[in-house]
Amino acid sequence: MKTRLYHVSDKPRIKRFDPRPAAHPSAKQKGSMVWAIDSEHLHNYLFPRNCPRVTFFARANSDPEDVKRLMGETSAKHVVAIEACWLQKIQKQCLYRYEFDPKSFTLVDETAGYWISRKPAIPIAETEIGNILAALLEHDLELRIMPFLWKLRDAVIDSTLDYSVIRMNKARPPSEGYGAYHPLP
Repeated sequence: MKTRLYHVSDKPRIKRFDPRPAAHPSAKQKGSMVWAIDSEHLHNYLFPRNCPRVTFFARANSDPEDVKRLMGETSAKHVVAIEACWLQKIQKQCLYRYEFDPKSFTLVDETAGYWISRKPAIPIAETEIGNILAALLEHDLELRIMPFLWKLRDAVIDSTLDYSVIRMNKARPPSEGYGAYHPLP
C-alpha cells in the first residue's frame, strides 16, 4: 500500500513548502526540512496549530493494566485529549490538508508518523476542512475533552502506550505548578 503524506495548516493555497529548521529540540532533527504526517497519524493534526493535545494508543506489547487505566472501555484505536477551552475554537476554525508525493520523504519517527524531506515540497492536493469535528469522526478515535491535560500527559508518558504530546507549552498552567510535571514542557 502506498504511503500517503500530509501537512495540515490554517493557511489556504500554499503552493510550495520550503525546508526550515525544526521548531523544537524534541524533534531530534538537525538542519532544514519539510515535515509531513502519514495517514495513520493524521488525526493528531486535525486541530488548530496551537491546540495542546495528548494522543495515545495501545500497541501489542502494552501492559493490559495501562490499556485499561488509560483507554478504558473505548472501542477506538486512538485517544486524543484536548482542553475544554479549545472546543469553541475547534468548532470555528477552518483547516487545509495538503497531500505530498512521498518520493522525497523519509520516515523519522514511526510511532508519531513523522516524515521529512530536505527538499522543497509541492502539494499534489489541497482539501479544505471546514468542520474539524466531522473530519475527526472519519478516524478511529475517541476525542476526550478535559479541563486540564497535565495529569493525563504524565500518566501516558509513564505508561507502556505509544503517545504524542503536542503543544503542551500552550496548555493551561497546572494548578500544582510546572515543577510537579516531568519532563517540563
